[in-house]
Amino acid sequence: MKNEQLIRSCLFMLAVCLSIAPLRAQDGNFTLEQAVDYAIKHNLNVKNSQLDAVSAEARIGEIRAAGLPQASANFNVVDNLIIQKMILPANIFDPTAPADATAAVPFGIKYSGSVSATVNQLIFNGSYFVGLKAAATYRELASKSVVQSKVTVAESVTKAYYSAQVSEERAKVLDLNIERVDTLLRETKAMNESGFVELLDVNRLEVQINNLRTERQKVQNLIDLSYALLKYQMSIPLDEPITLKDKISDVDIEALKIETVSRDLSYANRIEFSLLETQEKLANLDIKNTRSGYLPNASASLGYGHNNGRNSFTDLFSTKWFNNSVLSLNLNIPIFDGFTKRYQIEQKKIALDKVKNSQTLLKQSIDLEASQAGINIKNAFATLETQKRNLDLAQEIVRVSKIKYKEGVGSNIEVINAESSFKEAQTNYFAALYDLMIAKVDMSKAKGELYTEK
Repeated sequence: MKNEQLIRSCLFMLAVCLSIAPLRAQDGNFTLEQAVDYAIKHNLNVKNSQLDAVSAEARIGEIRAAGLPQASANFNVVDNLIIQKMILPANIFDPTAPADATAAVPFGIKYSGSVSATVNQLIFNGSYFVGLKAAATYRELASKSVVQSKVTVAESVTKAYYSAQVSEERAKVLDLNIERVDTLLRETKAMNESGFVELLDVNRLEVQINNLRTERQKVQNLIDLSYALLKYQMSIPLDEPITLKDKISDVDIEALKIETVSRDLSYANRIEFSLLETQEKLANLDIKNTRSGYLPNASASLGYGHNNGRNSFTDLFSTKWFNNSVLSLNLNIPIFDGFTKRYQIEQKKIALDKVKNSQTLLKQSIDLEASQAGINIKNAFATLETQKRNLDLAQEIVRVSKIKYKEGVGSNIEVINAESSFKEAQTNYFAALYDLMIAKVDMSKAKGELYTEK
């Protein structure tokens, strides 16, 4: 009993903490792990699943309460405004009255009162004991549902975090490109004023830098959108600034490659599969509960009370009241229900078979997800390596073309084309890096390793 009170107290404190949890971040600086932890603590979907868990505890308490003594008290005062009369033979009261004569006799008194208390106790009920066994399973199901909502939040926050990281890196690269082309533009203007290059070369560079600035604004809009999505997933107000501590450039690609290829697939790690296992337990208990309907039910009740009746209201309370008491034992033995429970059991067995089929289907789905994630991450690694080589080559081409142009053996168009190719290589590289990080998230989710309870 003390343990049950302790559990209820803890659940109450949990509900209070959920209701008063702050909505604003502490310092606005988040690593990826901190962002996921913050989101799990504040995301409304997670809170709702936690409230469902608290509700499940209340449901468990309701089931247990049915086996405890049930006590009730009753106080009743009746004023018979018009007392019903019974028609009786008159010779009952007057032997000299004719045989066919009748008399109207009041049947009752003006005032009556009663006070009683009753205690009922369940002695044996098959469904009740099955319900007690199911209580732990209900708690397990509610707990796993909370974990499932946390996994979903962790996935959404992680992908939004990576999106914001990559967008910021693209913005930094574009700023460097704008600075580099702007320097080249100033040098070309000086050369044009000295008569070494044509005005057309200057115009070409101005077109290029205008395009870069336009793209930089687009990337800034993408950054704003990425941060808005991240704040939404973390349940942070959109007007509150946040900073990402982790840098996408710090990712160790080689370590990531080793980490992703060395993992083995286990269905038990997937919360969805664990939920189906719990649902299978509940389906078996549901069948057992229906079968328990064939067993007899026993209960007992004890009642004790006082009653009185008078034609005067004051006499009702001033005179002696009479005691009464009753003890009863009730035994209900089911004999034949027209095969109702038999057909109910057949339906519940079908429901159990559907759960087992869902488990098989989920296994196939997990296998497919893991296979797709494995292929995607291999392709992402290969694409990233290719784009990294292209980026290095494009950077070298830019360097050589600028030297040739300054020495008068190259053209301005060659420099512009090299800069355009370099920018495209940078864009492709960061797109490949983002695809790799998303493939990593999908792989972790497929293997049930994206989020684990601490």
